[in-house]
Amino acid sequence: MADLKNVDNFEYGLEKIFPEADDFLPIMGTDYVEFYVGNAKQAAHFYKTALGFQSLAYAGLETGVTDRTSYVLVQGKIRIVLTTPMPSGNNEEMIEHIVKHGDGVKVVALWVEDATKAWEETTKRGAKSYFEPRVEKDEDGEVVRAGIHTYGDTVHIFVERKNYNGVFLPGYEKWESHYNPSPVGLKYIDHMVGNVDWGQMNVWGQFYREVMGFAQLISFDDKDISTEYTALMSKVMTNGNGRIKFPINEPAEGKKKSQIEEYLDFYGGAGVQHIAVATDDIVFTVSEMKKRGIEFLYVPGTYYDTVGDRVGEIAEDMELLKKHGIMVDRDDEGYLLQIFTKPLTDRPTLFFEIIQRKGAQSFGKGNFKALFESIEAEQARRGTL
Repeated sequence: MADLKNVDNFEYGLEKIFPEADDFLPIMGTDYVEFYVGNAKQAAHFYKTALGFQSLAYAGLETGVTDRTSYVLVQGKIRIVLTTPMPSGNNEEMIEHIVKHGDGVKVVALWVEDATKAWEETTKRGAKSYFEPRVEKDEDGEVVRAGIHTYGDTVHIFVERKNYNGVFLPGYEKWESHYNPSPVGLKYIDHMVGNVDWGQMNVWGQFYREVMGFAQLISFDDKDISTEYTALMSKVMTNGNGRIKFPINEPAEGKKKSQIEEYLDFYGGAGVQHIAVATDDIVFTVSEMKKRGIEFLYVPGTYYDTVGDRVGEIAEDMELLKKHGIMVDRDDEGYLLQIFTKPLTDRPTLFFEIIQRKGAQSFGKGNFKALFESIEAEQARRGTL
């Protein structure tokens, strides 16, 4: 595996770190993630208050947009868009998405040099078009966007913005707010995990390989990711420069209902399960998020009785990690620290992972059992295990 130590998500070149990926698009990074939500204004307040995002842009009635209201927030290199349909306009898709899924990710937008070429290359390889390339203009220039469907109701939108100098996209205005809580140290999206139905992991792994030119970075079977009661399987797909990593999870047979089955039941099908966001100081980030009301999965104290033997010497104080429930894992290139929030919505679906990489480029395999036992404890409380 390539050495990615101390690499920031958007700050290395476009060279192919994973040569087995075709990388014919190529993708320069995650442009934005758009959520369809029941109340964008209130959701924006939550993401600012609890997760430290900052006001960036707004589109709605005041900007001449009548079919939806959208708030754009930023932290580090992460941009999220929170969108709610309005009564007027052709927005049945948004309404149906919220009714079926609750608040959830609709768009994973990918930053590309040529959106038209990206759409042409993927659709000719079998992708279903979401919308054809279109040029969007205002006084700050033009953006070209095009979209394709992926698992469930999730879509990828290719964004070409080399000729645009505006705050976000045409139709958006700068969002000025007197309420600006400080950031919590989130830097960029490390990876985004999709949950798919029984037997669909290989289908979507093949989609990302053949349609988008990705390579398989790693895979886990039910022997790797299981407890006494539940199990799942996962394949991690990556583009050639390593900026985009999409683990794809599916259920595996177990004595009880797995977290993937629970997600599929409550989300109403396949979708984005969690967004992993990177930080340079996980103790600070988690401490701040806890102060602001974010709840994290509980890791049994016994986990820390043996973790030091498994991961060896680390720079952090293990007692401080134990206090916050932060887990540690090591691979051949270093170690990582990670923790998972409880679901951020009423449905037990979407959550965030906070991750700090100290060289490691893996996904915390050594923590899977402790993590899944924590998730199972939450499922038992919900009566869905």
